[in-house]
Amino acid sequence: MKQLMLGNKAVARGLYEAGCTIASSYPGTPSTEITEEVAKFEEIYAEWAPNEKVAMEAAIGASIGGARSFCAMKHVGLNVAADPLFTASYTGVNGGMLIAVADDPGMHSSQNEQDSRHYAEAAKLMMLEPSDSAECLQFTKDAFELSERFDLPVLLRLSTRISHSQSIVDTGERQDVPLREYKKNPQKYVMMPGNAKGRHVAVEERQRAIKAYAENCPYNRVEMGDRKLGIITGGVAYQYAKEAFPQASFLKLGISYPLPEQLLRDFAAEVETLYVVEELDPFIENHCRALGLEVKGKEEFTLLYEYSQTYLRERIAGEKPEYLTLDENIPVRPPVMCPGCPHRGLFYTLHKLGVTVFGDIGCYTLGAAPPLQAMDTTVCMGASISGLHGFNKARGSESAKNSVAVIGDSTFMHSGVTGLINITYNKGISTVIVLDNSITGMTGHQQNPTTGLTLKNEPTYMVSIEKMCEGAGVRRIRVVDPNELYELKKIITEELAADEPSVIITRRPCVLLKKVKKNPPFHVDRARCVSCKMCLGIGCPAISMKEGKAQIDATLCVGCDLCQRLCKPGAIKKHDED
Repeated sequence: MKQLMLGNKAVARGLYEAGCTIASSYPGTPSTEITEEVAKFEEIYAEWAPNEKVAMEAAIGASIGGARSFCAMKHVGLNVAADPLFTASYTGVNGGMLIAVADDPGMHSSQNEQDSRHYAEAAKLMMLEPSDSAECLQFTKDAFELSERFDLPVLLRLSTRISHSQSIVDTGERQDVPLREYKKNPQKYVMMPGNAKGRHVAVEERQRAIKAYAENCPYNRVEMGDRKLGIITGGVAYQYAKEAFPQASFLKLGISYPLPEQLLRDFAAEVETLYVVEELDPFIENHCRALGLEVKGKEEFTLLYEYSQTYLRERIAGEKPEYLTLDENIPVRPPVMCPGCPHRGLFYTLHKLGVTVFGDIGCYTLGAAPPLQAMDTTVCMGASISGLHGFNKARGSESAKNSVAVIGDSTFMHSGVTGLINITYNKGISTVIVLDNSITGMTGHQQNPTTGLTLKNEPTYMVSIEKMCEGAGVRRIRVVDPNELYELKKIITEELAADEPSVIITRRPCVLLKKVKKNPPFHVDRARCVSCKMCLGIGCPAISMKEGKAQIDATLCVGCDLCQRLCKPGAIKKHDED
């Protein structure tokens, strides 16, 4: 059956058709929808793990147990899972294992750009890279057979445009893949030095086999056209180049690693001018140059961001497109916290207190933007707590009395608790604020260990943040509604003054959750408004100024009452107030 399907959904469909039975992931844009779609298949056990390392280890265990297994993550998540990845390359598999990693060229929702092809080379694993949804499905299915054939986990590299674009796929039936027998084999699976030495020999033997396979496989194909222009490419860059130069000759590489040698030499010999078109790093280009091929690459193209058809036409053919422009100076519209966001009151308070704020990854990262401007750093998942500890150890106890770490509930479960243990174990006195909005917000409302529901919305044990902090050695634990501004300020001030570690949990559910009751919108009594603009200080997109007076957009306001608490003249009123 032909269907129009998102790339991520096509990967999930491929998992279903391949007979995969176990999937464990941590949500991360642009990979999240894969596991959400997988969860819709009753035949596949699917879960959200606390972090990517745990997800990969669960998939490894399932593979050793004889099942076809899967885990997904975004590019920075692969950093978290790198430890088991490299060792799984040594152990190999029993049931086939697929690891999907979604890169984010252009940093649409990421703190850096990262080219995950380097991981495939460093770990000596095969990596497939689809160019559309049909290949997402087919490559996923084939990856399990390749995994079992060559005894290795297989990487599937996606990108934002492949994950989040739609194209036609042909769906098929699910394979009936029986659970493989598990046999105790410590030489293969116990990676202490004596056994690992033997497994390294097996890895190098496997390298020769997969390199030979890359020379003549269905995923690398030549499309001969005009021999004056040859383009070596793969992934989403193939789509851009094919649309920009449909008449050119192409070598499309569906296997990003290992790269072929003779196939590249043969193609190069058939064309006059040869370009390598790839986003981010010169991975293919460097390989071609090592083979002695004369290619044009990053000296013509940028190492930054995404490419496009227009960009390639300009860089290769020198054709600059005409653009329609407007004379008006249209203001930019950066992302902001939603109206009624439970984090707004906290960052307003932190801004007013003037404290140093070590931030983390999540919706609350937007607390760095004007007018709140209440965040000093954001590095990676969990770094707020660990970074604050180092900052205060470097600057002394007085620094600890004027600095905090902020971290979301899901991120705290991901990698925050270890940083908290570091504070208590090493006699730190830092103050940590856990922003509990009852969901994993930034990636689209996924459950996590604190919500009491699984990926498939089944009731489960709800991990207590308070008890985890207590178990980590924290004696001062406070819980407060972040919209209660006076109480919030009082608690933060008290905990900053304490000479021991403390945790403040700001607890208020995400306003976008279905279970959260939305109140009627507020309105402004223009006669009482004195134009003090205090209400603008919280950065709510529902509030603006018109003709010198504040106004509230009733289509955006959710009645959270935060602005009313700030309005000293009493101009902001409920719908039923005069």
